[in-house]
Amino acid sequence: MASSYCKISSIIPIFVSFLLVASSVCPVHSSETDRPANQTFRPGEELEKLKIIRDHLLKINKPAVKTIQSPDGDLIDCVLSHLQPAFDHQQLKGQKPLDPPERPKGHNPTGAVSEDFQLWSFSGESCPEGTIPIRRTTEEDVLRASSIGRFGRKVRRHVRRDSSSNGHEHAVGYVTGDQYYGAKASINVWAPRVANQYEFSLSQMWVISGSFGDDLNTIEAGWQVSPELYGDNYPRFFTYWTTDAYQATGCYNLLCSGFVQTNNRIAIGAAISPTSSYKGGQFDISLLVWKDPKHGNWWLEFGSGVLVGYWPSFLFTHLRNHASMVQYGGEVVNTRPSGFHTSTQMGSGHFAGEGFGKASYFRNLQVVDWDNSLIPLSNLRVLADHPNCYDIQGGINNVWGNYFYYGGPGRNVRCP
Repeated sequence: MASSYCKISSIIPIFVSFLLVASSVCPVHSSETDRPANQTFRPGEELEKLKIIRDHLLKINKPAVKTIQSPDGDLIDCVLSHLQPAFDHQQLKGQKPLDPPERPKGHNPTGAVSEDFQLWSFSGESCPEGTIPIRRTTEEDVLRASSIGRFGRKVRRHVRRDSSSNGHEHAVGYVTGDQYYGAKASINVWAPRVANQYEFSLSQMWVISGSFGDDLNTIEAGWQVSPELYGDNYPRFFTYWTTDAYQATGCYNLLCSGFVQTNNRIAIGAAISPTSSYKGGQFDISLLVWKDPKHGNWWLEFGSGVLVGYWPSFLFTHLRNHASMVQYGGEVVNTRPSGFHTSTQMGSGHFAGEGFGKASYFRNLQVVDWDNSLIPLSNLRVLADHPNCYDIQGGINNVWGNYFYYGGPGRNVRCP
């Protein structure tokens, strides 16, 4: 594939470093084995904790008109659309999902979606019209989190200006310096190895606005392998949002009131299948996030024209207007097990230089402009903060437009 590679930017804006820190999930150790040896086991406290967990589950697990057993062990509940968690929000109570918005110009959706894009659909069962599929949350899911209050949320952390020593490592492409009203990409899907429960590997896009202080707004979507959040190593389709730099607002998927789902075929948080294989078949997912010019809500589309749902504009402060940055790429957590760099993989687990069929990619990167038109990127910059462990190479051609290969194996001879 003929291409002209973008050079890794030698001057990284401070806010990029901020984002790479602030948009990360901290590893959390919460198992019983972590209790200090001198701490007394108190049955009353444990029972109270279990009661709080069950009360929380009653809030997020809504009554189902039908339940589907997924081959991976998930239970998918078909919940009436107007009873989904979003409508617990004070500003949405009593409402119903909005009608589809105007699509961006230059976008020609067919409305087709692969019926076998997620494992749960392999059963041949589906959710009826008027319902949405929601992955049921279990007590075990909540117990893996650092606390009930933080379950389903990215962990608050002190903001550090350097992105090289916080345990989170990245290979990303980004654009900034303009007003953005959406972003689109096709993301290669793999099942990277994650070394332990307290690490993750994800590939996503971020739509960002704010001062990169406490008022950071983000909308996020992609795939992730997160044993802590899901209890396994499957790559899963996910969404996220925050309006205060991951402090008190926002959550993954449908684990709080916010994102309004309108689709009865896609379960956010459910495992993706098929995935790509080294020197074998390649699979990618196309995601489009854009701001509806009429109502101002941010919509999510999967594949070729399949609407997943929307983030109401009132959830946000800065993103009520537009985004100031769009970022695409991979991120892992490195807990340095046994004192060495983690062997958690990013992307395919292979470096960018190996190219198609071997390295993971993002392709057909675009943004939505003020006129609700999809346009190519004009100034894509790429950054790998630990290039001996995970790297990135950007390019452009007539078929893939703006693209990059990224990823790596983690620990190796050049990354001890």
